[in-house]
Amino acid sequence: MVTIINKVKAGKHPLLDLSKFSDEEKKLIDILAIEWYVTCCGIVSTSPRSTYKYALIKPTEKYSELFNFELEIAVCFSDYTTLEPRALDAYELVYSQNPGFRVEKTITILLSKDNDVRTKLQDILRKDPEYQIIIPFSYKEILENKDSFFIRNRFKEFFYSRDLFSFQNPLTKDFYFFGRKELIHNIVSKHNSNENSGLFGLRKTGKTSIVYGIQRVLKNSNQCSVYIDCQDPSFHKSGWNRALWIIISKIKEQNNIECKIHIEQEYTEVNASSLFAKDITAIYKKAKSKILIIFDEVEHITYNVSPSNHWHKGNDSLYFWQALRSAYQSNIDIFTYLIVGTNPKCVEIASINGTDNPIFNQIPYQYIPSFDVSQTKDMVNKLGGIMGLKFDDIIYGKLTDDFGGHPFLIRLVCSQIHQIVGEQRPARVDKSVYEQAVVLFNTKYGNYIKMVINILKEYYSDEYEMLRMLAIGDITTFNEFAATSREYTNHLLGYNILDMNNESYTFKIEAIRHYLELDNRYTRIKLSQDEKRKEISERRNIIEPKLRIMVRQILTTKYGQNEAKQKILSVYGGERERNYYSYSIKDIFDPNKAIIYFEDLKKIISKYWDDFKHLFGSDQSRFNTYMSNINKYRVDAHAKDISDDEMSEFRVSARKIEQYISDYFD
Repeated sequence: MVTIINKVKAGKHPLLDLSKFSDEEKKLIDILAIEWYVTCCGIVSTSPRSTYKYALIKPTEKYSELFNFELEIAVCFSDYTTLEPRALDAYELVYSQNPGFRVEKTITILLSKDNDVRTKLQDILRKDPEYQIIIPFSYKEILENKDSFFIRNRFKEFFYSRDLFSFQNPLTKDFYFFGRKELIHNIVSKHNSNENSGLFGLRKTGKTSIVYGIQRVLKNSNQCSVYIDCQDPSFHKSGWNRALWIIISKIKEQNNIECKIHIEQEYTEVNASSLFAKDITAIYKKAKSKILIIFDEVEHITYNVSPSNHWHKGNDSLYFWQALRSAYQSNIDIFTYLIVGTNPKCVEIASINGTDNPIFNQIPYQYIPSFDVSQTKDMVNKLGGIMGLKFDDIIYGKLTDDFGGHPFLIRLVCSQIHQIVGEQRPARVDKSVYEQAVVLFNTKYGNYIKMVINILKEYYSDEYEMLRMLAIGDITTFNEFAATSREYTNHLLGYNILDMNNESYTFKIEAIRHYLELDNRYTRIKLSQDEKRKEISERRNIIEPKLRIMVRQILTTKYGQNEAKQKILSVYGGERERNYYSYSIKDIFDPNKAIIYFEDLKKIISKYWDDFKHLFGSDQSRFNTYMSNINKYRVDAHAKDISDDEMSEFRVSARKIEQYISDYFD
């Protein structure tokens, strides 16, 4: 655990100019200076009639230890009696007046004359969960409060209660965006060098957040970009020629450019390509800026992948990229394009309906890299520290190894840690807390893992099967295929699911291995005798109670409770028939109240086969074989070892009965 040492002493900078601050505001500064060092102050204007005073304050050792930050934070003074959302705009102006790495942008203080500032601020921020942490105080409560821990306790309240790891949507701001600045600047550099580029990654790897980051960088340097969401039905449902017009209109709209362009109706299949080139040139001249066209979720306009038939099977993808490539080559330095998605097939397909794909191997693309340990530490330490979570150094490495540097999965695990720890903060996060969180993650977020790798199952089935082989321990078959062709592992390595060293493959994201192993646990090979017995017992103990419910429900529905009970007792016969005569049918099927064997279920179903054959198929002898195989390999019947052939026989039978049961209960 890293201890922050901060030697800053509370007080005010000797050259602090408070001449434009009111007496009341000067008193507020004096109160802050009891526990903080006030370094400078100033004034910003959000509009001609709205001005806000501000101060920058540096934390002393106690605040640094409690909340894990050392940079200065901005304090904005709103001397209006009613808090308005425009007050929050003042912070960006403060940051622009104090550039560089001096100010901590994720934390701010708001002092307001509005006595209801706390409630109103929460209402404003509820609409934007991505906003930085803003600690609200009214002028009155600070000036009148005599509790020396009042300010510190307000900080704890707003820091420790908020789960900064739980963001589900793409990040649109810089506050909680980590580890991708080099990647962003690399793509922007390619754009400035007139190079097209591509970026691909699994679901939830932060592709759209990166796109927003690229747009922020371009905007800060007064350059134009346009974001095209290919997943939007209004785009991929359009034909290729209308799609070109949509791009032109969105460039104008998103960059507030006043420029005359051709109307939609003029973008016919014959004219669209030439009009696009003319219109984007006109916009470029008006904006005096090269334009980056960003196609997010590009698979939605990809041949053989798109959900819209004219892109999926028709020639729209061919004509669209022919038009863009022609305009790009004829108008150097006017625009470039960035393709973004989960599936790079748009540049991997050599031909479209017999014609060369115009962007086949023409757009250099990269996969989103995983976080390394230092990037994981930067994100987790920063956000966790604000939340009062002190992570042991070993945890950063474990997070990176177990979740392959996948930032979204890492956040989900840390969100579980936040919930496990509870309200007592600061709190240490050690190995035991981490392991609890991983167990909860595996229980709670299996569907997220499924979503992350679904792209492989859907579009790269061979590679998904390779992944499954590796997860269940079929290393021999995996290596045979891997040695045959790199195509079997290219995407697995690119997506950073697997790692390769000296022709040996291992899972880079342990959570995916765990999910696949669990999902395919009944297909694992090379089991020990204990593992075979455990699987047989586990599956049989799941099958048997569900079969009891099925038999009882089917016979009761068909014959009523009394007649159904008589039919079952007639199968039992002898002592059990006499003993259970007064039992209800429900009690007869309750193993805690009556003796009922797996073999009984088989006999009941066989005797009344006509009532069950619609559930178990028309072949009664095959059903009986399945049931006998499941029963004969039960744990208490093992006088000898179970051979691999016998295990295969059990698995086939269990899988069939499990499917019948699943169909019934679904």
